[in-house]
Amino acid sequence: MFLSKFSRDVAIDLGTSNTLVFVQGEGIVLNEPSIVSIHEGDHSILAVGNEAKAMIGRTPPEIRVIQPLKNGVIADFEMTEQMLTHFISRTQRWLRTILKPQVVIGVPAGITQVERRAVRDSARHAGAREVYLVEEPVAAAIGAGLPVQEPGGNLIVDIGGGTTEVAVISLAGVIFCTSVRVAGDEMSAAILQHIKKHYNLLIGERHAEELKLTLGSACPGDGPTRSVEVKGRDLADGIPKTITLNEEEIREALREPVTTILETIRTCLERTPPELAADLVDSGIVITGGGSLLRGLDRLLVQEMQLPVKVAPDPMSCVVLGLGRMLDEVDLLRRVAGPA
Repeated sequence: MFLSKFSRDVAIDLGTSNTLVFVQGEGIVLNEPSIVSIHEGDHSILAVGNEAKAMIGRTPPEIRVIQPLKNGVIADFEMTEQMLTHFISRTQRWLRTILKPQVVIGVPAGITQVERRAVRDSARHAGAREVYLVEEPVAAAIGAGLPVQEPGGNLIVDIGGGTTEVAVISLAGVIFCTSVRVAGDEMSAAILQHIKKHYNLLIGERHAEELKLTLGSACPGDGPTRSVEVKGRDLADGIPKTITLNEEEIREALREPVTTILETIRTCLERTPPELAADLVDSGIVITGGGSLLRGLDRLLVQEMQLPVKVAPDPMSCVVLGLGRMLDEVDLLRRVAGPA
């Protein structure tokens, strides 16, 4: 730990949709899509993050846009390494030439040893001196301000881009955790498929994501029903077409992924030891991640689970904030993670 006094140690939330980077002493310095664009001829990197995302659906044949992480784990080792190298180098400046940083990375709970090794190797090849892996539910709970080191039950639901993880945490450890590969990306895909099935209209992934943010909801609200115009390509005649969708249709499209998330939470509650289950009557459920921002999800959870439900402050940053806190609290880091 002596060396860390002279380096800019880094915490990384390596997400399916977005990568967030926290630098010790500075806070969150980077929040960009986990996307890389390459030239097919020589596999050279053309763009990373926001610049690469802007290319989706707009590239010539010789340029390919890649999402190197799927369902919270590495799907393309080489591209993940390139992406991490790019992001880490942007945080280190001149210090990277003197001393490599210590890196703490959030990983899904229950990933395999092979997947853990892939994350570790990617980070080390990208320039990390030492790598620690921390389970994302624990990091999210710490970032949300939950008293995870105390002997009491804390139920965290982290709805990211690729996975939803539900965990009961006590004494800085995971008592029980279950996850499902249904989250924000699956919600966007469900909207895309709904429009394709019911309107014979093809829209892009980015457009589906925008519809999720604009009209998406888990249960009816109090205000008037909103609607928007949707433009795409008619699959019958191949020409551009415009339709009008309202939030009730989008809610129906989201019913299946939302139901899957509810069932995952119910499974976790059923497997929770009775002493900790009693704690949850008072502490309730805390939801984090981008998926927690789906309108009405907290109200639906209250109805279904009969427990208090709270959306964490700054839910999209909870994991990286929790990881960042561990950079300063060495004892906590050693308690929840070992060197990868």
